[in-house]
Amino acid sequence: MTPVPRTSAEPASAIAQELARLATSTEVKAAFEWFRNQETEFARWQLELARIPAPPFGETARADWLAERFRTLGLLKVHKDGIGNVFGSNPGPSTPMISISAHLDTVFPANTPLNIRQQGTKLSGPGISDNASGVTALLAIAGAFENFNLPHTASLLFIGNVGEEGEGDLRGMRHIFSDPKWKDSIQASVVLDGAGTDTIVAEALGSRRFEVTVRGPGGHSWSDFGAPNPIVVLGRAIHLFSQTRVSSSPKATFNVGVIRGGTSVNSIPESASMRVDLRSSSASELERLAFELRRALEQGLQEEEARSASGQNSHRRPQLSSEMVVIGDRPGGELDSDARILQIARVVDAHLGNNAHVQRASTDANIPISMGREAIAIGAGGSGGGAHTLQEWFDTTGRELALERILLIVLCLAGIGRPGV
Repeated sequence: MTPVPRTSAEPASAIAQELARLATSTEVKAAFEWFRNQETEFARWQLELARIPAPPFGETARADWLAERFRTLGLLKVHKDGIGNVFGSNPGPSTPMISISAHLDTVFPANTPLNIRQQGTKLSGPGISDNASGVTALLAIAGAFENFNLPHTASLLFIGNVGEEGEGDLRGMRHIFSDPKWKDSIQASVVLDGAGTDTIVAEALGSRRFEVTVRGPGGHSWSDFGAPNPIVVLGRAIHLFSQTRVSSSPKATFNVGVIRGGTSVNSIPESASMRVDLRSSSASELERLAFELRRALEQGLQEEEARSASGQNSHRRPQLSSEMVVIGDRPGGELDSDARILQIARVVDAHLGNNAHVQRASTDANIPISMGREAIAIGAGGSGGGAHTLQEWFDTTGRELALERILLIVLCLAGIGRPGV
């Protein structure tokens, strides 16, 4: 895993000096005051967005909503690309671009009841924090630049992207960075994802995801008793794989998150499948875990075939088959400790008195980081919990700190008041 080289030798002291000048400017002070005064509107945006379903590969309605907000805020060249990513720009005089993005999708299927509600400062419901809070912050930053005419040298590209969660496999960000129009012009990326201000994701956690399917002849639970059972194969494989040793340094994890199969309680299923998630910062560790998963599947298959062959229907051929298909492959990587974007984030945190630590996670930032680009993922403020559950919540208290943090990071990246970035 090759660290992303820093793009500038600019010392932290120079960044701090520039930041101090920025933070005392009339325009920035006005933007900060606006953040504090607009919380009612921010909460309204967040609630409104969260009430629009956005399952994986079903983000169209949210994309349309965001495009309309972009136009209302005054962004230029608002459009959607071929897979549904939404773009709006605030041009600057120089060619390089700074992208600010937030993912539109949620983990919840299309038919999930979206009981979105507010009680005081607490907003509740599926997706309210991950990532309605990130999209709200995206709009707030876009609004600050438009309302207060904050100067910047680099152009700003605001993006609501699809496909960050689960089976989306970062498809929105992959598509953006496979397009030369964006790949060759985006110099740095700030990804807004979830609540909080206490982390800087500068290390991209790699992952591999598989759908494992076992097929057999099926049959009746009474007359065909003894026929090989695909669900039993999966059960054996899960038991074997769950005993796999995992590394603590570098950390590795695995999870069986979904199991499907069967027709009725009195039918031997013809097929069964499971979805498995493997994560590690080490590519070799991911390969080892994938190998162990395949070995557990093969052993489970052999054991079930042996059991079936020795049973009362042993005259039947077992006829079991299996396949293991990759359904997700997120690249890893990490920023150099002296990368300019990371230096800027640290200087901004010091200025604001915000205590944050560098963290490894799987976010949209994986794509640019893995390509050798500077990118970080940070939270949208407030506090949250219950992510990926129906009990998800977000407390708006303290949201303005995150908005100030994001704005200052973007301003420093965009080269306000400087001849170039």
